[in-house]
Amino acid sequence: MKALLFRFGILSLSLLLLSSTKTNDQEFQGKAYYISKSNLDLGRWGARMSEAQKKQIKDRLKNRLEKSFVLTFNKEESLFKEEEKLDAVSGATDSWGKNFAAGLQYKNVKTNTQIQNQDFYGKKFLVKDGLQAIEWKMGTETKQIGNYTCFKATASVPTSDLQWFSFSWDSIRNTEETADAGSDSGEEKKPEVPMTEIEAWYSPQIPVRHGPSEYWGLPGLILEVTAGDTTMLCSKIVMNPDEKIEIKAPSKGKEITKSEYQETIVAKMKEFRNNRMRR
Repeated sequence: MKALLFRFGILSLSLLLLSSTKTNDQEFQGKAYYISKSNLDLGRWGARMSEAQKKQIKDRLKNRLEKSFVLTFNKEESLFKEEEKLDAVSGATDSWGKNFAAGLQYKNVKTNTQIQNQDFYGKKFLVKDGLQAIEWKMGTETKQIGNYTCFKATASVPTSDLQWFSFSWDSIRNTEETADAGSDSGEEKKPEVPMTEIEAWYSPQIPVRHGPSEYWGLPGLILEVTAGDTTMLCSKIVMNPDEKIEIKAPSKGKEITKSEYQETIVAKMKEFRNNRMRR
């Protein structure tokens, strides 16, 4: 009888600990605030400009070069969004740039799901796809970011995969030039795939696999990431705030995949270009 009661007590304690762990997982949540800065490459035009002209252009494009974001997360899910601000020069929001900026992004690392709102010239899209595949190379270097010890990881990812919500005339020209060259030679020529080198710093002290934008999958929250000419740095973290955070996936808009959304953008921009040439 005593043995039976002992086993029952052990089972009850185990269930209690399991329930407690599950509850803690559900309650484990936080907010990470990021600041992103991008370098402006003026290319050959920059060589013809004075320093005053370059500064003027940078001031006008400040909203696109410097942005603020917030990442809300629990163990499995996250929401990432840009904090909208007024243009420093005009006092208005960057309405044209919003057509090619990332919208509200939901990620679920357990189900490998990404759902993102995108607005393109007044039309709403709901982009549903898998999380960006990233093969991280784990490093041994460490550095301190705020109160957190961070470890370095690197990766190389196709640039188009990271910027599927954006648009570049250069990529269109390169694709068209490659197609023309292939038709002239009679052979199918595959375009080169531009790659973006990524350097990330993550902290195991915050044991979640989340990160800003497309980045995720490391054994700790990503506090800093540099990809190409853009760096995103976490400026503040609030863990387990008093007010419970609700994470909900976006649900409105025409359902579409990342590749289908990119095709939609390219087709529309080509249409704009052709209409302008006809006029």
